[in-house]
Amino acid sequence: MEKNTVDARGLSCPQPVLMTKKAMESGDKAYEIIVDNGTAKENVTRFAQNAGYKVSVTEIDGDFHLTAVK
Repeated sequence: MEKNTVDARGLSCPQPVLMTKKAMESGDKAYEIIVDNGTAKENVTRFAQNAGYKVSVTEIDGDFHLTAVK
């Protein structure tokens, strides 16, 4: 399954959430959102879960890779 990727590293909230929301308007079933701070990780995770996505988080070299799948 191809994932729509949102790279929100270096951005503070609410930017990562807004970028994720905009990407999700495309209606795809899977997204990878990359953030580099815990607050963005928590906020994007909460947003995606509220939108009906199952979220898993992997930490790679200090960045958080969130996979959101519907």
